Amino acid sequence: MRALVVKPLPDKRREKVVATDWKEPASPIGNEVLCQALFTGLTNGTERNQLIGGNYSTSEDHLPVSDGYQNVGRVIETGPDVTKLQVGDLIYASVNHVERFTIREDGLLLKLPVDIEPGEAALFGISGVAMHCCRRVDPRIGEKVLIVGQGCIGMFAAQIAYAMGARVTVCDIEESRLEQIRQLGVAEQVFNTSGDGWDTQIQDGAFDAVMDFAGVPDMVTPMIRACKTRGRLLLVAGRFDVNYTFNIGQFKEISILQCSHFTCDDLENLCRFLRQDSIEIAPLIRHRVHIDEAPQIYRLLRDEPMRLLGTVFQWE
Repeated sequence: MRALVVKPLPDKRREKVVATDWKEPASPIGNEVLCQALFTGLTNGTERNQLIGGNYSTSEDHLPVSDGYQNVGRVIETGPDVTKLQVGDLIYASVNHVERFTIREDGLLLKLPVDIEPGEAALFGISGVAMHCCRRVDPRIGEKVLIVGQGCIGMFAAQIAYAMGARVTVCDIEESRLEQIRQLGVAEQVFNTSGDGWDTQIQDGAFDAVMDFAGVPDMVTPMIRACKTRGRLLLVAGRFDVNYTFNIGQFKEISILQCSHFTCDDLENLCRFLRQDSIEIAPLIRHRVHIDEAPQIYRLLRDEPMRLLGTVFQWE
């Protein structure tokens, strides 16, 4: 069975390759279903963390390992207790980049409606994270929200926050990403914060909520400064710890929020927003390639991540 697998290199770096001898999943039991992958989606932040040996990556002595959490598959076999799914159904499932997998039908999955394009659903994981984050921040109509970082999750969050009624400002240091979000038309203000861009453009006390998808070191205090009194700061990007000037946060009575993945309800709401044309996935897919081309994509992810945005791997 094929799988995308992280392996160590002799120079202590890591690579991700297509393994052809990965262990087959067991036949489904109970309420499990067995699925054949059609598309999987790159989870840029999580998978790069794995490639560079980051703070939540697998230790070298436990490699090789498969990872990821965006898999769109077709049900090819059902267990005896399955009641909601049947052979032939397409599902999004939060599982690794593997050719076949089993999952409980009450697991973290969504049966795809016929009007949802399966290739786009391969990015339901990162867009699900954005949905979960926006629901945690819960922007009210007219509130000003700053979204820091315009990778895929940041762009999805900008669209969702706008659909929820927020007045959205975004920032990043990569101009091509900022141009992409301009084309989506959901942000009132778009700032390039490279160099001294943050200090000259992001005003203290301007935002009801700040959502950080960039994880740049030593930026928590400036983001707290950007919040209004009793504002909310949501921290998402992977980091070892959080350091900020406590008195600044205390003076503003800041609420610091964190998120953990997403839920089936978030996936249902993604479908609802897609049907309403409140969000778009297709414009964020920069690469759509056969699985055999995945190693080249992962070299870019490790060494030149800014060249990537949404990536979908086709398995058939």
